[in-house]
Amino acid sequence: MTATVHPTRLFVYTLRLGQANHARFCANATDIVPAITWGRLYALDLGFPALEVSAGHILAQGSDDPLADAATQVGWPEVRLERSEGDWDLIEAELMTFANPGWDLPPIDGLEGFRTTGHCLYRRVLVPVQCEARSVPAWTYDATLLSGRGARVQTWPADAPWRRARTCPGECAGK
Repeated sequence: MTATVHPTRLFVYTLRLGQANHARFCANATDIVPAITWGRLYALDLGFPALEVSAGHILAQGSDDPLADAATQVGWPEVRLERSEGDWDLIEAELMTFANPGWDLPPIDGLEGFRTTGHCLYRRVLVPVQCEARSVPAWTYDATLLSGRGARVQTWPADAPWRRARTCPGECAGK
């Protein structure tokens, strides 16, 4: 009997369309849509960003088994994007769907330096994300270890010419 492989959604801020590593790491994305979540995004002096998400916003921690993580994501069929307590921003990025997480996630985990043992700057975490007026669970890379070490921005790159005013569509309005 063959195990069911579930597509995986990934909220990305550095791998979005037009960015340097997009073609190399995200060519297999089957869907890419604009999305938002709550967090703090820092433009680090090192030339890359770091996203911090509230601990109360995290639904699950990533593992070294992308197929199990895809199944975990499916286990959260209904989520709501609600503002966490404290000083958080709406972060604009892209939500990508990958049909084969066992093939597609490990290279991205490697790029982000994510691993479940030892020291790593980023952890892959499951968070609520808003796209197309609905909330869904999606994996993203959290860098709480690096928080506060750069200028806060709401999108990456911080000087993107297409950057638009921060909005809160759908069910997170008024939160």
